Amino acid sequence: MSLDDLDAFTVEVPSWAYGNSGTRFKVFTTPGVPRDPFEKIADAAQVHRHTGLAPRVSLHIPWDMVDDFGRLAAYAKEQGVGIGAVNANLFQDDDYRLGSLAHPHAGVRDKAVEHHLACIDVMRATGSKDLKIWLPDGTNYAGQDSLRARQDRLAESLQRVYAAMDDDQRLLLEYKFFEPYFYSMDIPDWGTSLLHCLALGERAQVVLDTGHHAPGTNIEFIVMQLLRQNRLGAFDFNSRFYADDDLIVGSADPFQLFRIMTEIVAVGAHRPASGVNFMLDQCHNIEDKIPGQIRSVLNVEQALAKALLVDAEALRAAQSSGDVLGAHAVLMDAYETDVRATLADRREARGLPRDPIAAFAASGYAAAVASSRVGGTQAGWGA
Repeated sequence: MSLDDLDAFTVEVPSWAYGNSGTRFKVFTTPGVPRDPFEKIADAAQVHRHTGLAPRVSLHIPWDMVDDFGRLAAYAKEQGVGIGAVNANLFQDDDYRLGSLAHPHAGVRDKAVEHHLACIDVMRATGSKDLKIWLPDGTNYAGQDSLRARQDRLAESLQRVYAAMDDDQRLLLEYKFFEPYFYSMDIPDWGTSLLHCLALGERAQVVLDTGHHAPGTNIEFIVMQLLRQNRLGAFDFNSRFYADDDLIVGSADPFQLFRIMTEIVAVGAHRPASGVNFMLDQCHNIEDKIPGQIRSVLNVEQALAKALLVDAEALRAAQSSGDVLGAHAVLMDAYETDVRATLADRREARGLPRDPIAAFAASGYAAAVASSRVGGTQAGWGA
């Protein structure tokens, strides 16, 4: 397969990656951090300007609330990017202490549904086609609530949201193995997400966050299964050592990222026509935000390039003949190929910097925003 397939490949970046974030112990601030959604988009545009890989920015509501979303979308276009998925927030309201879409009380469920309807309005105003739902609902103790009743309530709430969407909009349903609840999560795995999506309709698809699994989970197997059902709607790429660490994608286990991308390439799901949206969901706690995002999209591109180098014919031949080590060697030959210079040549041919991180450092943008963004409140969790 040719590396020309890289020409149309893109990665969506999250607005929240440009704000301050941290752990439960400390959030470190950085000079020049955006104070509003417009400044977040300006920073995100730097990633696309230097890599040519990140033309869309995900929004998070209400973190990215503005008075005029049409104006925000127009500003994004001026900056050379567009609005991507709209993410609902169900985890920062006191009413959601016992859940949101699966809450025992109908009034709270109504409130959660209304929030999604407001997100759909944001989608219409910005041209977004994807509503992304991460459901933090669950329980901490056995007997706290009925597991079955929670699923029934969740299904009914999701149906109300799905019915309100336009015919060209998708509902992307994420899952998470644990946290914030520890006895049960209402959508703990890809199977639960898939069951709800199948019940909703063809425009409901699963989001796979690479950090949302039990240790040792074979993520590429899940990718393959969702692709078989045409229900892999999007990735939230990040990397982890222990749990949902939200580190730079490919930093902890680049071979895992390569294995995931080989399953993607095997069925052509890296091409835009597949509908799979490749997105980042990361936090930059101690590193600079924009270089961290640049590094991230380059890591995804590099993994895809290596996956495209897999000799599919040789792999099939080795597999069909039972040549175990030969088949494995085909994958390893591609993975161990150094594609960095080739990708730099491709960037240069498109008028982009060979070294995007060095080019950003030399641009003076970081120093400029550090001196100009004085006063106000820096964006972070909850803003």
